[in-house]
Amino acid sequence: MNIFLVLFLLLHTAISGPHQEENSLGKFWNIAKTGFHPNLETTDSEHVSQASGDPQPDAPIVKGIYVTAYSAGGERMSSLLNLLDKTDLNSMVIDLKDDLGNITYKTDNETLKKLGSPQPYIKDINKLMATLNQHEIYPIARVVVFKDSVLAKKHPEYSFVHKDGSIWHNKNNDRFVNPYRKEVWDYNIEIAKEAAKLGFKEIQFDYVRFPEGFEKKADGLKFTKNELSRVDIVTGFVDYAKKELEPLGVRVSVDIFGYAASVPAAEGIGQDFAKISNAVHVICPMIYPSHYSAGWFKQKDPDKAPYATIKGAMDDTHKKLDPLGDNKPIIRPWIQDFTASWLGKGHYAQYGAAEVEAQIKALKDSGVDEFLLWNAGNKYTSGVKY
Repeated sequence: MNIFLVLFLLLHTAISGPHQEENSLGKFWNIAKTGFHPNLETTDSEHVSQASGDPQPDAPIVKGIYVTAYSAGGERMSSLLNLLDKTDLNSMVIDLKDDLGNITYKTDNETLKKLGSPQPYIKDINKLMATLNQHEIYPIARVVVFKDSVLAKKHPEYSFVHKDGSIWHNKNNDRFVNPYRKEVWDYNIEIAKEAAKLGFKEIQFDYVRFPEGFEKKADGLKFTKNELSRVDIVTGFVDYAKKELEPLGVRVSVDIFGYAASVPAAEGIGQDFAKISNAVHVICPMIYPSHYSAGWFKQKDPDKAPYATIKGAMDDTHKKLDPLGDNKPIIRPWIQDFTASWLGKGHYAQYGAAEVEAQIKALKDSGVDEFLLWNAGNKYTSGVKY
């Protein structure tokens, strides 16, 4: 049996549950024969057979912050370093491929230069890595995957197009690329591999999904697809990424909507909380209280109830992931360090130290010690006991 078919059998095993339909395996065989991965290299069979484990067994209990490439390469970095030096925070999640699809540092990798749009937001990536090491900061590279206007514009065939050939975009003018395209998989994994070589200890993939509401748009768009469901193709990417990156000694984590733990699989965008969690080392549900609407976890205004909202989200997360047993990943949620004034008067709280600490307490009371703080402008609350 050649390595191509072995990979697909492994992929099937990773994303199938005990109640998988009987004809599913036949579908995988058919797709394998028709060349779903036409460019899959067959020279590194060790990636296939290697037993899964934590490639970062000595990693700290991660308590981190989000850092844009602008901050990482600019004046704000000194204040962020000072924050971590003086508190129990110990990690930074840094954009290496941002929400537009820009690669945020200068690279000599010809593939990345050809497909991406390298921007020198981080002027000297090696100096940055040395600085992080000097301050004993656990470095995590954020790579935005399928939301990628740069790649979509360069290669419309990798994206979703209207019948007139124009590229589909959402109301924010964001373009997405197609998870069914193996070229898209390999491009993002190539970025992740370079991040590993630079010294990042973990690759955090974000926007590992189809566009929101895709099920309502799909029939009117032209794009490559095969017999796999959207859930299976998204999970397949994550599983493939893990197999490719684990031998390099880096963890793989994935950001996922927080409410995904509280509802059945989101078939439209291709995210199944349990299946994705089964294929990563770390799962990062985005459980910002501001992102839950009225009534969630019995709260009239979830944003004004940070403890109860986070506690409810974690209860649902454990219910969803406990059946994974030994395959249950590290749970490291994204929590809120910003004020959601857009919710309107009376429906939001001014977030400060008390609100951030309430979220952290809810995590601890749920048996979760790791967390990541999100503030889009990287202006984090002072005086918080982490």
